[in-house]
Amino acid sequence: MPYIDLPFRALSVLHSARYLFNKYGFHNVGVDRIIEAAKIPKATFYNYFHSKERLIEMSLTFQKDGLKHAVISIIKVQKELTLIEKLRKIYYLHADLDGFYHLLFKAIFEIAKTHPKTYQTVVDYRNWLINEIYNLLLKSNKNASKQDAHMFLFVIDGAMVQLLDTNKPDERKRLLEYFLLGFG
Repeated sequence: MPYIDLPFRALSVLHSARYLFNKYGFHNVGVDRIIEAAKIPKATFYNYFHSKERLIEMSLTFQKDGLKHAVISIIKVQKELTLIEKLRKIYYLHADLDGFYHLLFKAIFEIAKTHPKTYQTVVDYRNWLINEIYNLLLKSNKNASKQDAHMFLFVIDGAMVQLLDTNKPDERKRLLEYFLLGFG
């Protein structure tokens, strides 16, 4: 069901769930907590989502779709940007605990084994992003490899891990600049 077709109450549940999943994790948030936060009856929840797994899938799909639109905008619409500027924007779009990628990143560790079908949403997005980055790199450097695109995603993931450790300083800029040395 497209999100534009969802009734207000269902969108409220979706937004509440995304917030709670981001903050507390997929396994630490139950349906009762979600419906309490969304202020809806349990029957309404099951009418729209049928299960917590379906809600998780819709939450991840919502995040994935938002990221795809933003990445496509950076790559294809913002033509005035250089390769380095595009990579920076894509990097900071993803390396952000308040951004759309955080929930997908969290899913890597929390639902890969318990919800493999739903986890496929994350795998599909990461593969799509690698291909987009690879094609972007190829436009500026015919010798770019798919491994370069994989490395870019690894740098994003490394930044996310670093951001999750509140005892460490924010090293996102340093991580990115080290990667970009090879593309300057």
